[in-house]
Amino acid sequence: MDLKSGYPFWAVKNGLLQAFPKLDQDLTCEVAIIGGGITGALIADELAQHGHDVIVLERRDVGWGSSAASTALIQYEIDTHMTDLAARYGEADAVLAYRACAQAIERLKGLADALGDVDFAMQSSLYYASDESDVDSLYREWKMRRRYGFAADWLPQEAISERFGFSAPGAILTHLAARLDPYRMAYKLLDRVLDAGGRVYDRTEVDNVTPHTRGVTLTTTSGHSLACQHLIVAAGYEAQTWLDDNVAINRSSYAFITDPIAADVLGELASTLVWESARPYLYMRTTGDGRLMVGGEDDDIDIPAKRDQRVGQKAETLIEQVETLFPHLSLNPTFSWGGTFAETDDGLPFFGPHPQYGDRIHFAMAYGGNGISYSMIGADLLRALIEGREHSLAELFSFRRVGD
Repeated sequence: MDLKSGYPFWAVKNGLLQAFPKLDQDLTCEVAIIGGGITGALIADELAQHGHDVIVLERRDVGWGSSAASTALIQYEIDTHMTDLAARYGEADAVLAYRACAQAIERLKGLADALGDVDFAMQSSLYYASDESDVDSLYREWKMRRRYGFAADWLPQEAISERFGFSAPGAILTHLAARLDPYRMAYKLLDRVLDAGGRVYDRTEVDNVTPHTRGVTLTTTSGHSLACQHLIVAAGYEAQTWLDDNVAINRSSYAFITDPIAADVLGELASTLVWESARPYLYMRTTGDGRLMVGGEDDDIDIPAKRDQRVGQKAETLIEQVETLFPHLSLNPTFSWGGTFAETDDGLPFFGPHPQYGDRIHFAMAYGGNGISYSMIGADLLRALIEGREHSLAELFSFRRVGD
């Protein structure tokens, strides 16, 4: 799949940080991971740091798929409200999912501190009502979060205007969010995997996968084989091509980034992720060097040639939306891009085995707006499954919920 269009900022900013070898011999390992983006890297690091023999295979260069196009808003807030998840799965599971995302941010902070130089910073998150009709649902959402101990403030229209300089009828302000450079972090995590004794191969494409009683045998397009006890498919949005039935809908999303903007011009935007209640939603956040990154304008077009043609106009539309909210900002898109993303019906990810393949092949589908937080959760969850331990989210995040 062609997963991105235009000039994704992370790839332009960082370039090709490191080249890994191509697999050119037959090998064995305990756990093979297909996918060298941020999801595969987080999972590989989790397993390698706990003594598992890991091999990562990436058919492109590392991080060159959807990770390069990610805008990396790190939040515990799921695209599906806690109130809506509670109505569907019960309050206990809804709260469990939100708490896991909150804990994932703290774990990501610990990783980023250990790795260094991944443009990580804690942020606040402002989730505002796009219009009056959304205020009641946001207020109920805020009340439920507060009831279960999540720190959050309700901001009326006057407070939003005074603190953030734009008008909205109401908003939830939380103080547990973050930003990072997912492309750079993927490389640094895979360096740790190498240091822990793992192996990483890029430009290596898997042609065939054969599960059997004691493991899985992979064959590459160059004719080499890799025998493993467990396989994890962390191939991002391409992972759906492995399944006969779709479990998510692929869409396209668009983004642009500006030149650095002075902190006194950005105000609280400099340390706050901003997103809205409309679906699809406009969202924005800053980078460590003061650039404003803006995304949204999602559409159902997942045809690369058509997405390529839309990048420029989508960026112009996003600029108009931001400048309508913040008339004092005059935005110039230094780079703009589009990319594939996928969303599930309930906004939750899928981690674990699929009945189509048996229990030796696990999937890591960290789909939706919480992809990186989900990937951090999934790393722990998949390690538990491989080690034969129970995990509190194994059932909720499994394929068994499909059709519920």
